[in-house]
Parts: sequence; structure tokens; C-alpha cells
Amino acid sequence: MPKFIAFLRAINVGGHVVKMDQLRQSFEALGFANVETFIASGNVIFEAKSKDTAVLQRKIEKHLHQALGYEVATLVRTLAELEQVANHRPFAETEMNLPGNTLYVGFIADNPAKAASQKVEALATDADDLKVAGREVYWLLKHTNFSDSKLSGAILERTLGMKATFRNINTVRRILKKYS
Repeated sequence: MPKFIAFLRAINVGGHVVKMDQLRQSFEALGFANVETFIASGNVIFEAKSKDTAVLQRKIEKHLHQALGYEVATLVRTLAELEQVANHRPFAETEMNLPGNTLYVGFIADNPAKAASQKVEALATDADDLKVAGREVYWLLKHTNFSDSKLSGAILERTLGMKATFRNINTVRRILKKYS
């Protein structure tokens, strides 16, 4: 069976506390195999018979809404897709490697319209650079912390017109290294 990674939005933030055992059991109840969680921020690795990530996303979202009592935006990627994300270089290598700079990846459900992508990229500032590529938003924070940025996930979601969840590129690479 193919292996997938589900990136869940708003898990263990904003009062939505979910034990990783509960999350794993929820995925197993859907018939998924070899379910594991990776750090307590809503990263679930699993195997499924289906190869359609959109179908898997909808199935997981529906089940988690019933199990947890609130909506959990779910963005599913294959290992091959995650490898492309980890290897993508949206900014100059020298810029990404400057001390204090941190690259985040925003996972979204669909390719945004060109106008929405352009609006997101137009939000760039001296402290934040943004690039949209496919179903990902690459957000380079320059010499600042995620929480200190004038931008937020909510602003980017409104601009895109769809839900997103963000992960540090190091987390993405650690998942890939462990589960490839």
C-alpha cells in the first residue's frame, strides 16, 4: 500500500489538544495501516489502499470532525510529493542559509488561481518572502520568528481563499528521512 503524510491544521494549538494515541486510533478506525504520528503538531504518516489524496483528505476531515467536534483542515501528500517539496529551492540558496532565516512550507489543498498566487507573493516584505509553487506556499522568514512576522497563516489563507497549514522545512525533511 502507498504511504501518505497528512498535515493537520490547528492540532495542539488554540485549545485544540489532541493526544497522539487518539489521533492514531482515529486514522486506524478509517482502515489505514501502519499509522504513526510525528511530533505533536498534527503530522500523521499512514498507508492506504486509495491513491487519491483528495479523497483521503475529505475522508479524514469528515472523520476528525465527527471524532473531535471541530473542523480539522487536512492536507495529504504522497512521499514522492513530499520529496519534491523538500528538494524545491524557491529562493536563492545563499538567502535560505543566512543565519536567522527560516523556511516554512504551507500545504494547501489545490493549486491556487494565478491571481491568488500573485496576491500572496505581493505580500512579501523585507522580513518575509513568499513564493507559491503548485499546492505549496514557501515562506522565508528573514531574521525574525514566525510569531513576530506581520504576516500570519490566517492572512495567507484569506488571500489564497483556502485553508493552509505550515511546517518548518526541517520538519518536512525529518519526516521524509524517517519514512522514505
